[in-house]
Amino acid sequence: MAADERSPEHQRVEAADSGQAPWRDWGPYVAERAWGTVREDYSADGDAWRFFPYEHARSRVYRWNEDGMAGFCDLEQTWVLALALWNGQDDHLKERMFGLGGPEGNHGEDAKDYWWYLDGTPTHSWQRWRYHYPHAAFPYDELRAENARRGSLDAEYELADTGVFDDSRYWIVTADYAKAGPHDLLLRLTVENAGPETATIDVLPTLWFRNTWSWDVPEGEKPEITAGDGALRAGPLTLSYEKTDAAAALFCDNETNAVKLFGEGAVNRSPYPKDGINDFVVSGAETVNPAQTGTKASVRYTLTVAPGEKRVIRLRLREGAIGNPFGDFDDVMRAREAEADAFHESLAPAGLDDDRKRVLRQALAGLTWSKQFFHYDVRRWLTGDPAYPPPPPGRGAIRNGAWQHLAAKDVILMPDAWEYPWFAAWDLAFHCVTYAHVDPEFAKGQLILLLREWYTHASGQLPAYEWDFGDVNPPTQARAALEVFHLDGDRDFTFLARVFHKLLMNFTWWTNTKDAGQDDLFEGGFMGLDNIAPVNRSTLPAGEGRIEQADSTAWMAVYALDLLEMALTLAHHDRAYEDVAVKFFEHFTRIADAANDEGLWSEDDAFYYDVLTLPDGSKHPLRVRSLVGLVPVTASLPLQGLADGLPEFQASVRAFLRRQPEAAENLHAHPRGGGTTLLALVSPERLTRVLAQVFDEQGMLSPHGIRSISAWHREHPFEVSVGGVQQLVDYEPGESTSHLFGGNSNWRGPVWFPLNVLIIDALRDYEANLGESHTVEYPAGSGRALGLGAIADDLAERLITLFTPAPGGGPRASDARYPLLSADPRWREQLFFYEYFHGDTGQGLGASHQTGWTALVAHLLLRNRA
Repeated sequence: MAADERSPEHQRVEAADSGQAPWRDWGPYVAERAWGTVREDYSADGDAWRFFPYEHARSRVYRWNEDGMAGFCDLEQTWVLALALWNGQDDHLKERMFGLGGPEGNHGEDAKDYWWYLDGTPTHSWQRWRYHYPHAAFPYDELRAENARRGSLDAEYELADTGVFDDSRYWIVTADYAKAGPHDLLLRLTVENAGPETATIDVLPTLWFRNTWSWDVPEGEKPEITAGDGALRAGPLTLSYEKTDAAAALFCDNETNAVKLFGEGAVNRSPYPKDGINDFVVSGAETVNPAQTGTKASVRYTLTVAPGEKRVIRLRLREGAIGNPFGDFDDVMRAREAEADAFHESLAPAGLDDDRKRVLRQALAGLTWSKQFFHYDVRRWLTGDPAYPPPPPGRGAIRNGAWQHLAAKDVILMPDAWEYPWFAAWDLAFHCVTYAHVDPEFAKGQLILLLREWYTHASGQLPAYEWDFGDVNPPTQARAALEVFHLDGDRDFTFLARVFHKLLMNFTWWTNTKDAGQDDLFEGGFMGLDNIAPVNRSTLPAGEGRIEQADSTAWMAVYALDLLEMALTLAHHDRAYEDVAVKFFEHFTRIADAANDEGLWSEDDAFYYDVLTLPDGSKHPLRVRSLVGLVPVTASLPLQGLADGLPEFQASVRAFLRRQPEAAENLHAHPRGGGTTLLALVSPERLTRVLAQVFDEQGMLSPHGIRSISAWHREHPFEVSVGGVQQLVDYEPGESTSHLFGGNSNWRGPVWFPLNVLIIDALRDYEANLGESHTVEYPAGSGRALGLGAIADDLAERLITLFTPAPGGGPRASDARYPLLSADPRWREQLFFYEYFHGDTGQGLGASHQTGWTALVAHLLLRNRA
């Protein structure tokens, strides 16, 4: 983009990148749930959900990070600005999102509020958030009781099922943030009564300090918020608010109400603890500080609003004072919104219609809102804090005891801000690919972050996720780093070298620990694909054998190709990389040969399977047609141009192929000469046979992408006996009926975005080699032959249409279950980005705000532009 074409937001991104202005210092880095997380779990049994439940959150101080609705904070979350509401009916303020804990939901944990991330920019100069809050009492007990009554074969009971939104009896609350400067934040709250009758609501924008002072002896320095004239003063910060008859400032402390929670013998550190404002508003208790000072403060607006009427509340948070905080307020708001419009318009490919622009914009917005402050010092967590009794012993044997080097205090792009308010390594790789379209420097920083010494284990293993850092996720970081490198213009060789050097250690960890047979067939275990196999691949006892995994083996082939591409790219600038490039060429061919010749490939079925190797050495394919057998298709690399001008690499490869001529079977030249030479695990001939299985609409091809398990298994379940126990896999298009991994995630039939996108990319690589003349019947049985690029385009279209209206203006597939969500004018333009999608209908399932990797829909929409 030419300098004179850059939007103001592009200029802010560049200023932040260069260090000229800290535009990223303040952002929406606040989770919607910190209760029920591993970090807050100091139990003896590791039951995080029960140790710190939702009911404790309003009264109990958090140790590691805060939560709130529509929250903003600084990079280290020393302060938080967020929203609280009260409809006059509930027994507590709505300060954070509610959901079922893992043991409460009939399919695991599940958020039960309706909110949306509608807009956002990379520097958070403009953010928009929306929430629908019932007039009637929020049905907390009903949601718990009904979901507890339902079984795993039943649908989850959602807030829309309770009838609290009938007759439009709810509030629409919109939070708009705009920055006048890096440390000058404007907040506009718009409250609309959607119902047919006048109603009253309390709106409480709240500013507080994260408790950083209570954990040590002597106690750390305690900050203070005090009252000013139409302002709250918090150290160097001033929160200005418009004074009206409806406004009142209320103060308490961000300290635990131990007496309320723990009863006799407990002592409160403050007479006005964390729930003081809650108790005052809800029941009139004398629990706010009359001296108007504390570490938590709200401005309470009690608004009586007519049907269809909107009321606006304006606040401004900045460093230092300002003479007239609202003089330019509306002008700044209009300017930032217009600049956000210009920024997103510059991203959208030509010809994109309004529905797809909405999908693109809200997918990217969800990523900006999913950035969260993540604080977790494992050693301190295990040993406890000096000011408190030590935690129960032995917790390190339950969780993360081998990860005491991990000390995180960073803003990380999370899967989502409620169900997954923690990072997951392979999820983050996908997040970065999409985010690189709008902020490549931040994406690069995220990929480097998990490779730093305070995250990566000394062994070279990357941390998986906070529930078990030692679990194994697919090694997607190298693929993501290359995507980000290319999206950033193929120019940041320093970034590429930094990640390459660290990934060398991780690749070595894989080869040393996950190839038990030393045969280039890898195990890995869980690999992120919850319950896709007939057995839990992470817990198979050694005495029952081992599973040589088609996906783990293929991921390692992909990893070798990615590191090969990195090495060749860097070798054009530093010839020392030629040697290591040869290493990864050889690694790939060994892995590919093993995958094709040592039992993972079934010639009869034309598919790749996991293989159970029993202690007696016998091998038994686990004949499940699933994404496990499609990961091999993603192991491809067009070599055109990469090796040009690198004679030492070329000579070493020729010598290797003379010594091991069978390795040449993994090199595929263009069938008519010229074109690109492809290095691929799956030969073009085998690819055609595999795709015949995949593109069967009664098999893996659904109307909205590739299913995780073939629908063929609906009538033909796979069974296997392991350790004397009969295990079964069938086709489950919706919520999981298995309680492996908590039961809230299903890879036994639904459509998932990440592997669909990798398969789409692989098909384009193959077409670059084979040309448009190489066709496959698509769908199988249709009699229509298409080139692989055209098929990739159609698969992308199937995924995109999950979020767009059906032909003729019908409901979008992802929300079709609820006409309220997909047809009601007040709801239908707000999109949810679900964790996964029903394999037959496309209905969204799982976490409803997992914009993280489902935001890959934006990557698909931006493909032509990229």
